[in-house]
Amino acid sequence: MNVYVRELVSGLAGAGVVCRVYVRRWADDLPEKVLVEPGFEVVHVPAGPPDLKKENLADHVDEFTDWVAKDFVDFEPDVVHANYWLSGVAGRALKQQLRLPLLTTFHTLARVKAEAGDFEPESRARAEAEIMACADVVLANAEAEAEQLIEFYDCEPERIEIVPPGVDHALFSPGNQAGARWALRTDDRRPLLLFIGRIQPLKGVDVAIETLARIERTDARLWIVGGASGDKGDAEVIRINRLIDDLDVRDRIEFKPPVPHHLLSTYYRAADVCLVPSRSESFGLVALEAAACGTPTVASAVGGLLTLVEHGHSGYLVDSRDPADYAAWVDAILEDPVLARRLSVSAAARARTFTWSTSAARLRRLYEDLAQGALAPCP
Repeated sequence: MNVYVRELVSGLAGAGVVCRVYVRRWADDLPEKVLVEPGFEVVHVPAGPPDLKKENLADHVDEFTDWVAKDFVDFEPDVVHANYWLSGVAGRALKQQLRLPLLTTFHTLARVKAEAGDFEPESRARAEAEIMACADVVLANAEAEAEQLIEFYDCEPERIEIVPPGVDHALFSPGNQAGARWALRTDDRRPLLLFIGRIQPLKGVDVAIETLARIERTDARLWIVGGASGDKGDAEVIRINRLIDDLDVRDRIEFKPPVPHHLLSTYYRAADVCLVPSRSESFGLVALEAAACGTPTVASAVGGLLTLVEHGHSGYLVDSRDPADYAAWVDAILEDPVLARRLSVSAAARARTFTWSTSAARLRRLYEDLAQGALAPCP
């Protein structure tokens, strides 16, 4: 979500849309405002103690909303665009208080996560439904997410607009695998599988580990790039470490700490296959970034991944949680260099159709239409 907001707002600013991004202050020494680039300013809003835990953020939404409403007096926005459900709660209140059009992007949905076994409080699901009923536009990243909005929340189809995210092709593009491995200080030529993402049950790192254990190439390695996240993150780290020992693959797995976004391209280029075994995924930027770097992906057949990965053309989709099914497609890629190359070329070509400038242009038109039209009613 951080990448989405940063890249999209940068694209909007480049298209002439003046944007102010409000985020909660998470450290005492942060300046109140930061000018990222002309037309793109970040404001750190004091709302609750800086070290507030994620599960306690909802208690400070009203405080956040009141501060932003006061700042709007000088900024005078035409449209409010909320990202994530907590921002949607604030955006809904701002719309009703100040009569401003509201767009909202959820990124994840409580009821969709629950369907995949990752339960969120029902209070969040109710809040999401209330936001959808009030928003002038509910943005979906892909057709699958639009269908979920309707199925799980009875969102009115006429409120939904599909605007796919993009990828920065100046950073994420095909490159030399040997050079990438040298840059990462490994000259190992063994097959390399890659998992990038938060270590939490939703992302399915356990499936990636079991896939490694099941593939025929016993010399293959797996790099896990990311750290524990959420209230279940630490427990998940303990669980997957036990799994690694049970499967006796400790010497074939390396954990890498989270790295700056712009450095991820080197990891994608170094890998032979990127694994994205998420239980649910509204879009799946990891799969898109991997494709842009020419790395074949084996991913869950869920959410936005159904749009990003063309089965048999740019990678493979798995319609189950069985690691054996993932392993079969990984084996196919590792055993056939011609197939791997074809998938690589096709993945990069498909990724080139997703750009942040295109996403920003579509949103700019939406903003203009909303600023000039009547507000959708709120229940």
